[in-house]
Amino acid sequence: MHSGRIGEVATYLPGRRVAGVRVRADLVEVHVTANWGSDLLPLADAIRLAAASVASRTVHVVIQDVLGPIEDGPATEA
Repeated sequence: MHSGRIGEVATYLPGRRVAGVRVRADLVEVHVTANWGSDLLPLADAIRLAAASVASRTVHVVIQDVLGPIEDGPATEA
């Protein structure tokens, strides 16, 4: 889940805050961070399908950020 640049994407529930989800009258926004190399369209479709099963409105998925590849070890100078 990704809450935006300054944490502005969230839903407030009694006693807690759900980061990365914004519920509006007509739609639900789900903001996420993807891993490097992820196939983004199937990822967004899977998230949309899962959220739509519990939301009674349109679901928009926003890929807010992508984590870079993980290196095997420390960088070396050539």
